[in-house]
Amino acid sequence: MNANRRTRISRLSAVGVAAAASVVVLAGPAFAHVTVQPVGAAAKGGYATVNVKVPNERDNASTVKLEVSFPVTEHPLTSVMPQAVPGWTVNVEKAKLDKPLKVHGKEIKEAVSKITWTGGKIGPGEFQQFPLSLGQLPEDADQLVLKAIQTYDNKEVVRWIEEPKAGQPEPQSPAPVLKLTAPAGDGHGAAPADDDKKAKDSKASDAHDDDKKETAASASDTTARVLGIVGIIVGVAGVAFGVLAGRRRAS
Repeated sequence: MNANRRTRISRLSAVGVAAAASVVVLAGPAFAHVTVQPVGAAAKGGYATVNVKVPNERDNASTVKLEVSFPVTEHPLTSVMPQAVPGWTVNVEKAKLDKPLKVHGKEIKEAVSKITWTGGKIGPGEFQQFPLSLGQLPEDADQLVLKAIQTYDNKEVVRWIEEPKAGQPEPQSPAPVLKLTAPAGDGHGAAPADDDKKAKDSKASDAHDDDKKETAASASDTTARVLGIVGIIVGVAGVAFGVLAGRRRAS
């Protein structure tokens, strides 16, 4: 390979690496949104424990405040409880409901409208999770939109409040969305009866397969022993035949 060809290949390789790096740099921030992720099942009409995941998107600033708003008008939640996060102070705000709700025979006149975390710090290249217990989840919706506002120590504010629409490109600052599934068997996130039946059937099938394997192994072991004994008998008979034949030739 001549010098000119090696030079051209080196230049093309450098251009390719630079292009790949550019794609990575440009694509990175698209995945660094504030999101909400279920820890267990998020079933309609039930209760769920979720994490609000907050990544720090800045290289020269730290996140020092998070506000999460709940759809108290469209889908009020009768129970919203934050779990303590070391280093952070939490403040829960409630709003009066236009129409009181009845839960377990008790009338609920207000619901949580916003939760704010302050006092902590999420540094560059880090993320923090804020656990929440939510319920009862709406039965007439496929998702729950929790709008979030992220504040940095340089006074920059990022509003994650744009609701994603099906069939449309993702907005620049999408709001965290909790997907809701079909109601579970007992309404509290338990597995449906069908799933339990499938699990039992699967275990029974596995046990049956294990029995078949053990039976096959036992049969194989028995066969090996019989063949071994037959081999010994044949060997002894061969030795005896050889001895007798030798004696006949000698006589």
